[in-house]
Amino acid sequence: MSDETPAWPLWATDNDPVTLAAAQEHGTLDLAAPCPACGRPVRPDERFCENCGADVHPEVGGSGPETGNSEITVKFDRPRPVVAPCLECGGQVDADGYCQTCGTKAPSARDHFESAPADWLGGVCDRGVQHHRNEDAMALWVADEPQRDAVLVVCDGVSSSEDSDVAALAAAERARDILARSQPSGIGGVTASHDAAMVDALERAAADANRAVIEHTAAESVNAASCTFAAAVLHGSRIHWACIGDSRVYFLSEATRVQLSTDHSVAQELIRAGTARDVAETSPQAHAITRWLGRDAGDVVPDTGVYRPAEDGWLVVCSDGLWNYASEASALSEQLDAACADDTEPVRVAGRLVKWANAQGGKDNVTVALARVAANLIDTPQAPSGAERPPAAAGPASTSVEEKS
Repeated sequence: MSDETPAWPLWATDNDPVTLAAAQEHGTLDLAAPCPACGRPVRPDERFCENCGADVHPEVGGSGPETGNSEITVKFDRPRPVVAPCLECGGQVDADGYCQTCGTKAPSARDHFESAPADWLGGVCDRGVQHHRNEDAMALWVADEPQRDAVLVVCDGVSSSEDSDVAALAAAERARDILARSQPSGIGGVTASHDAAMVDALERAAADANRAVIEHTAAESVNAASCTFAAAVLHGSRIHWACIGDSRVYFLSEATRVQLSTDHSVAQELIRAGTARDVAETSPQAHAITRWLGRDAGDVVPDTGVYRPAEDGWLVVCSDGLWNYASEASALSEQLDAACADDTEPVRVAGRLVKWANAQGGKDNVTVALARVAANLIDTPQAPSGAERPPAAAGPASTSVEEKS
């Protein structure tokens, strides 16, 4: 680089595209100046600052003869990086990561992300208020129209384990990919064979998700990454579900409010022993789980079931960051109804539920995945099925129960 730092603007006439292209070709392009927005050096052939995305050549590309799609033209015309609006007020987030309207710092892509594969399927995964990172993960898939098939997977990383944020995301995405490829129609259209095939697919998805967690666990880790697993496959009007740990699957409608999955947790053991739900779920070890995915896991075969709703409703797959504040299906349904007051676009509804959970304290990461279910009214409703397996045999005290805050 030359000793003298050039002044702006770098898009002056002496830096025309022909000169810049020749300089690039012969390796003599060493002119750079600080970006007006962030101060990082930017070369004159760079349309946008690589650090903050500011447009440092606003007049380039608007005039001059057409030269075709040469390398330099493509570089000058690349689009400005997309910045999501502020989650608090919807204002514009500046290059420094803060909202220009309310001053709130925007979360990182891992701290908060959304997915909306269809207008009837969507979800939001958020860091919450009190955690320093987002260890929840979510992965969604939808079939091409006119099929009404979808996959929803939520994994919640165990806070006390190392790299659980990375492992949980890897597990969710691996399971989604397995289930997206596993849409069996049954043998000769027989429902029982279809259901059996879906159980097999859900078990394979959990096993592969477990392998993904192990692959993302350092060999020398003394506190191996681990996470919960909750998955639902919507096939027409039939809901196939699976779970390990305490992330949950619900079906909620005007007439039916049911929790399909059953937790693998100390709280659930207390409930099974006769303790009232509200007492069990507020006990000191309420969120200690008895089954999980990871290198130190025991049984990774999930509980599974199938449910045939009799009316339209919502399929909900969520982490405990949501149901912490509305555990009973009826209580969660009330919050869902409130979130649907303005519109019923799933990703927006999920966002309102996340905001509500954060307003209650946001003690944990929060993930909500939603699908609107169009029921086949010819089908009869079916109670949650799939016998719950007993917790894995307890091993050493240090690994028999994981604490997830």
